[in-house]
Amino acid sequence: MFEPENIRDWIGLAVVDPDNDKVGTLESIYFDTTSDLPSFATVALGLLGRSRLAFVPLDGATVAPKHLKVSFGKKLIKDAPSIETDGELEASREPAVFEHYGLAYSLGGSGERRLGRR
Repeated sequence: MFEPENIRDWIGLAVVDPDNDKVGTLESIYFDTTSDLPSFATVALGLLGRSRLAFVPLDGATVAPKHLKVSFGKKLIKDAPSIETDGELEASREPAVFEHYGLAYSLGGSGERRLGRR
C-alpha cells in the first residue's frame, strides 16, 4: 500500500493495469469515510469532449514517478460504473461500484455512505 500524504501530486498521472496497459488518466481520489484512507480512484476514459470517469479500487495499487498501477485489468475498469466528468457519485449507485469489483459493501459506522471525494 502507499502513503496518502502526497495524494494531490498523483492527479493527472497515467493509470495502468497489471500488464502496464494505459487505462486512462487519474482524475480524483475517493476516501473510505470509515477509515479515512484512499479507497477508489476515478480514471478519465475516452476522448476529449466524450470522456467519462470510471471507478477503480486502490487496493494493491502502486505509485511510480509517471503512473499509478492498479491491480485490475483494463477491460474490467472500462466496464466499471462511471460518472460524467463533471458529475458526482450518487449514494444509490455506490454499492454498484463495490459490486462490480466483487468487493463487499456496507454503510459507514454511523450509517453514512462509504465514499467521499477530496
